[in-house]
Amino acid sequence: MAGCLYLVATPIGNLEDMTYRAVRVLQEADLIAAEDTRDSMKLLRHFEIHTPMTAYHEFNKIDKARALIGKMRAGATIACITDAGTPGISDPGEELTRMCYEAGISVYAIPGPAAVITAVTSSGLPCRRFAFEAFLPRDKKEKKRILEELKSESRTMVIYEAPHRLRQTLADLAEALGPERKLTVARELTKKHEEKARMTLGQSLDYYRQREPRGEYVLVIEGKSWEETDSEDRARWEEMDLDSHMQIYLDQGLDRKEAMKAVARDRGISKREVYAALLKET
Repeated sequence: MAGCLYLVATPIGNLEDMTYRAVRVLQEADLIAAEDTRDSMKLLRHFEIHTPMTAYHEFNKIDKARALIGKMRAGATIACITDAGTPGISDPGEELTRMCYEAGISVYAIPGPAAVITAVTSSGLPCRRFAFEAFLPRDKKEKKRILEELKSESRTMVIYEAPHRLRQTLADLAEALGPERKLTVARELTKKHEEKARMTLGQSLDYYRQREPRGEYVLVIEGKSWEETDSEDRARWEEMDLDSHMQIYLDQGLDRKEAMKAVARDRGISKREVYAALLKET
């Protein structure tokens, strides 16, 4: 009978955030696949968990996943844990989960701490809709592409960052999104020296010019406002002549009346104004 995979969330700082269920699953598993066995050993010792452990990380995630799947096919129950937080979110647990599905092996998530949720819910920014970007790419070309996409993002954005890259990331974000964009900078979440500061991207650059970044950071950034998005979209449509604008919708199969309604909506004017302008052009 085939075994299964458990994705077990572990604390992101405060050990009191460990759930009873997470402890039980780790105790009962046949094997724990840990991103960093040295860090995880401290956790296991604290909760008196004596389950064998093996390293599963970014640099062995494919070959090791195949070996782990072989064990699960033979009936083993394996628990996957990350350095901190929920496996699969910006770590190799995602790859193991995908390969388990391809192999027909059941996957169960044991919910618990996640830095992205902790940060966004305590940020004071809208959290009904948010976009999680994890760490920005190190490759300059790829990072430029992501930043270009974020320029038009209307949802709250969440980005992880290490202290040695924080200043550069804040500078890149200020250039892409503008220095007046608001954000909450969260540092060392759930730990003794937890801090959260609301400011603009421009203010954050000044703040960290005077202070050395320390600890792990989560940046929760305000999305582009609907008003700003609508205004920019309207400006793009207004650069196009009415006949060309109408033709876009006529080519999509709309009749002339519906096309005029769509054009009016795009430009923020009445259908009567569109009709009058088209008559004038002819």
